[in-house]
Amino acid sequence: MAKSQKLGEMAEDEDKISSGADVAQLRARFQKAMERRRNWITHWQDCYEFALPQRNAAASNQTNGGKRLDRVFDATASDAVEQLAASLMAEITPPGGGWFELEPGGNVANADRQALTEQLGRAVRILQGHFDRSNFAVEMHQAFLDLVTAGTACLRLEKADLHSPSALRFTAVPLRDLAFEERSDGKMDAVFRKLALTRAEILATWPGAKGFADDDRDDKDAPKRITVIEAVLPATDRKTGYELCVFREDGDANTNDLIYRDRFDVSPYIAFRWMKAPGEIYGRSPVMKALPDIKTANKVVELVLKNASIAVTGIWQADDDGVLNPATIRLVPGSIIPKAVGSAGLKPLEAPGRFDVSDLVLSDLRDRIRRCLLADRLGQTDQPGMTATEVLERASENARLLGATYGRLQAELLYPLIRRALYILTQTGELPDIPLDGDVVVLRHAAPLAQLPKRVQAGQALDWLSRIAALGPEALAEVDLPVMVRWLADQFGVPDHLLRPSLPPEITEAV
Repeated sequence: MAKSQKLGEMAEDEDKISSGADVAQLRARFQKAMERRRNWITHWQDCYEFALPQRNAAASNQTNGGKRLDRVFDATASDAVEQLAASLMAEITPPGGGWFELEPGGNVANADRQALTEQLGRAVRILQGHFDRSNFAVEMHQAFLDLVTAGTACLRLEKADLHSPSALRFTAVPLRDLAFEERSDGKMDAVFRKLALTRAEILATWPGAKGFADDDRDDKDAPKRITVIEAVLPATDRKTGYELCVFREDGDANTNDLIYRDRFDVSPYIAFRWMKAPGEIYGRSPVMKALPDIKTANKVVELVLKNASIAVTGIWQADDDGVLNPATIRLVPGSIIPKAVGSAGLKPLEAPGRFDVSDLVLSDLRDRIRRCLLADRLGQTDQPGMTATEVLERASENARLLGATYGRLQAELLYPLIRRALYILTQTGELPDIPLDGDVVVLRHAAPLAQLPKRVQAGQALDWLSRIAALGPEALAEVDLPVMVRWLADQFGVPDHLLRPSLPPEITEAV
């Protein structure tokens, strides 16, 4: 009873926010969202510091151009992170294109399928052209780096200006600026973003913004920055759509500091996760799993370097005979160190460390780091010297390793990304309204990773065909070779225009 009452109160609060009547409620939701992510900050900071120090998207007080490698002595993790991000880019959203297709759904009549297929093919070519001319590849790679390192990434897709070669503009938003809410269906589409902008930047970002004070005007020498919160939340007064509210962070509960308000049919923020633990909002990454080994390897390398410096310069002892002054001794080639007659002079001490043991420990740690970050498993599947069977086995292993993650990325990244891009091109008039409802139009992922299961099945069929051929012509005659050729062409993604047109059934029966 108490739980249902609480849910009812939350629904009433959201209705107030949707009407724009109470920004204080929205500010309270933002503060709760920031409180929920507080425990993640130190965890993200460790992951970025040891695995991706050059980005370090978790710290809010980082200085541009500052040193970020002071505590990093081993680069195994950072190298593996970049390899995994590059593999995800190549396997899921390759820059060369061809990673998505639009097809007629099951409710389309057979007489209309050919015409709709041609129209959808044209839409795919137009959309892919905008992806190619935009900054998609650069920002998507940055988002994959965040995904591998912190387990959560966010991409903002908005309409570009008229002078841009593409209608799409992408931004990989760092986690330090974001806080999320998760709905009951698992969607992480309620986004709060913290920004520090000048008045001119606010007006350029949201034309028609209001609610400025007299002291918010920009000074020529030191423009004043206003900390605002951009909230994109699912609208509660409609079944679909999102509401945008921009408000000041430093307002009190008795004031309404709403700067800008608008609506989106499709959210510009696309948040996605590597994996998710039950009861948590933010994702967990492979770097988090390998973080103990990453820290240990980093410490081992630090100690090895210290031991190496001792081995080079040495540790010495000398008798205090009143003649030898340790403060004046310089251990350089050609130096002459005086000593009293009969005294022992300088004696080297044996270093306690053993480099062979350190190398063994470090090698084991580096292997485990690469294994956790899939650096030794997502390499090129057609390396020289590999047989066809080995290539298929490697491809099957990759599909198994990334199966669950790819399924989550399909739902949280690829579908919202294409839906938002189609919506923008519909607003610009380049494309008609294309409903991705699964009935009229179906979005099919054609990325290399999505094709791996088909290629494995095709390899198994070819292996079976070679065994059938070994039994003789009579056994091979039982195989419908034209049908099998077309099936293999579909499994390998061969375009239809490379095949001969198939004959109608009545002509085939007559022949």
